[in-house]
Amino acid sequence: MFAVLPLSSAHAQDAQRVRIRGTIESLSGDTLKVKTREGAEAAITLKSGWKVGGITGASVNDIKPGDFVGVGSVPNGNGPDDAVEVLIFPAAMKGTGEGNRPWDARPNSSMTNATVSNAVKQVKGHTITLTYQGHEKTIDIPEGTPIVTLAPATKDDVKPGAGVIVNAEKASDGSLSSAQLSVGLNGIIPPM
Repeated sequence: MFAVLPLSSAHAQDAQRVRIRGTIESLSGDTLKVKTREGAEAAITLKSGWKVGGITGASVNDIKPGDFVGVGSVPNGNGPDDAVEVLIFPAAMKGTGEGNRPWDARPNSSMTNATVSNAVKQVKGHTITLTYQGHEKTIDIPEGTPIVTLAPATKDDVKPGAGVIVNAEKASDGSLSSAQLSVGLNGIIPPM
């Protein structure tokens, strides 16, 4: 007996996940063109029924104990890591991707998705203590660190000049496709 895999399943097995960050150049039909932060142009086919989420600005004063956050950070050498970006998740997303892993925002960076157990204002900025999966990590948030949160968005927000992050599938032929993207609102450049 032979089994036939649906084409979409075979394609998904061949696809590689890639994160594309940049600025929207155009949206024509189901093709999104992005100028990547590296300066290249990426053409992404948006799948039928694609969705868009928004990213909007927040402040360090919005971070409270009990919040669930994603913090991109780099080692400082002496003491806590320094945050390079902070995402405050909506309460309904608590637990999303909990843990600590390598991150591609900068060389030697990591991403920690965790619950804030303590937030303290320091002379040089703020320090937060995060708890996740039985671990604890303290991170300094220097002044000027981009801090954002998620917000509703519509396809009307997908316009030239807007910052965008797309988690795409890269097929073996190099073509890119995605069913979802996140767009910066009100001039925000998504730092993630």
